Parts: sequence; C-alpha cells; structure tokens
Amino acid sequence: MSATLADDELLITRTFDAPAALMFAMWSDPAHFKNWMGPVGFECAEVSIDFRVGGAYRAVIRSPQYGDSWFGGVYREIVPNTRLVFTFKWDEGPSGEVETLVTLTFEERDGRTAQLFHQTPFINVERRDSHIGGWNSAFDKEQAYVEKFAREQTS
Repeated sequence: MSATLADDELLITRTFDAPAALMFAMWSDPAHFKNWMGPVGFECAEVSIDFRVGGAYRAVIRSPQYGDSWFGGVYREIVPNTRLVFTFKWDEGPSGEVETLVTLTFEERDGRTAQLFHQTPFINVERRDSHIGGWNSAFDKEQAYVEKFAREQTS
C-alpha cells in the first residue's frame, strides 16, 4: 500500500517489539511518556495528561543547549490500544505556526506493533521537514525504552 502525502503532512512508521497496549500506554501514561518524549539530548521534565476525549495534555522538553520547549494540545479521539488523535502546538513556535493534528495508529502482529504517526498541517515544507529528525530521534528513545520495559515485564 502506498499513499501520496501533501507538502503539509508528515508520516513516520516504526515497528516496535512490544504489544499494542504497551505502545498505547507510551502516549497515554505520564510515567511512560516522560521516559522517552523529546529528541536525544532532551528530557521530558514535566507532563500532565487528562486522558479523555476533550481532555488536554501539556509537557516540556528541556535541553542544556536549547532550554525549555513547551507544547500541548487536546485529545480528539481515543480508541484504546488502536488509535489516538490529538492536537499539537508548540507554545513558542515560529511566526504563523498553526496547531497540527496528530493521528497515531497501533497495529499489532505477533507481539510486535507498527506505530503509524501522521501529523498535519504544517505552514510549509521546511517546517514539516524540521520535525522529521526530532520525531525520529524521539521514536529511537521510545523504542529503546518500550522494548526494555517489555523485556523486563516478561522476565
């Protein structure tokens, strides 16, 4: 299956050696979220999650080089272990920054889960592309954390 993305869309697919329920918890449980959110060199210093449709989340990622970067949004759709849709906006993005919509789907097969991450719209291709490295770096951290956690739960 292939799809053509518009210039204002970002799609990243990663497969994790963890069940869908645990992958879903990476995004819905603050205790897990704090352990991986943000690119390498950043820590998620604070997070609050009101996990319900219409509920808000807010977090800060922090690095010695870049300082604090606050972001947040509102949950639009929650299908446990399968789908999560929420808005996303940086508190201090560039001029003209718009609120984006993130759609995550989790597809489990044989104990492994494909996480499909879709974010749109971006104000331009450059802004979209600036998120590719950050999200991929965060997903590297998510993978290391969730797979270690899953192994510890089964041992």
